[in-house]
Amino acid sequence: MSNLDFLFVNGVVSPPSLTPSVATLLETHPGAYTTSRTHNNGSVLLFWERHLNRLANSARILLNSKPELLFEIGESRASFSGKFSNWDSAMKSLVNDLMRTALPVAVEDMKVGEELAVTTLVSGNMENWRRNEGLDGEEMFREVFDVYIRVGLYVPLEFGLRENGAHLAAVGPGRAVANAKYSEWVRVRKHLEKLRPPSATELILSNDGDHMLEGCLTNFFVVCLRDGSEDDAKAEEDLTVYEVQTAPISDGVLPGVIRQIIIE
Repeated sequence: MSNLDFLFVNGVVSPPSLTPSVATLLETHPGAYTTSRTHNNGSVLLFWERHLNRLANSARILLNSKPELLFEIGESRASFSGKFSNWDSAMKSLVNDLMRTALPVAVEDMKVGEELAVTTLVSGNMENWRRNEGLDGEEMFREVFDVYIRVGLYVPLEFGLRENGAHLAAVGPGRAVANAKYSEWVRVRKHLEKLRPPSATELILSNDGDHMLEGCLTNFFVVCLRDGSEDDAKAEEDLTVYEVQTAPISDGVLPGVIRQIIIE
C-alpha cells in the first residue's frame, strides 16, 4: 500500500511530515468542506460536480447566516454584502484550478488498484479580508478564501458484517445549519461520540428520539415495502413495491450527495 498523504494550501504542497489527518485539518480551520473519492485508478473524482455545487452552496449559506463558521472571526452579515459577485462560478473556478494542480501530484505515487480520498475545505481568511477590503467581485474572492485540499488513500468505512447489520444509537439534537457541511461539526461530533454505546457502529441524530434525521458520518435511509404491498415472493421480483424513506431536507438534514443520487 502506498503512503499517500498530501496537503495543498492554495495550490502549494506541504511537506509530508506537516500533513495533518483529515480530522485535525477540519478542527483547526473553520469553513465549508466536502469529501469525495477517486475512481478508475485516480482518473475521476466521483460525483465531483455535485460535491462542488454543495461546497459552493454550503460556503454561501455560512457566509449569509453563520459567518463565524466560515471565518476565524465572525463578522456581521452586512460587512460582506455585495462583495462577492458570481459566487458559484467564482468558487468553482477557484477550487477546480487548485484541484487540477493537486491531484496529478498524488496520482503519480499511486499503485494500480488504489484510490484516493480527497477532502476540500474552503476557509475565510479574515486577515486578507481586512487587507483587501477595497476589492470586489472575483478578485476579492480569491484574496479572501483559502482552499485546503487534503489527499490520502481511500479506505472504505466498515459498519459491521453483512449478516449482523449495523448497530445504531439515536442521539440529539440535529445539526445546526444542517443544510451546509462545515468543519465545526467535527468538534461537535467528537462530543457526541462520547455518548455512543460500545456496540453501536453509527450514531443517528434525532430531535425527539422518534424521527430519524441523519448519521454522524452517513446519510440514513430505510428501504421498505410501500403501503398496501404484501411481503411475499412477488416482492422479491418486483422492485416497484419497495420505496426508500429518508428525512426531508426541511426536517434539518444535510443535502448529501449520495442521498440525492439514491433518491433519483
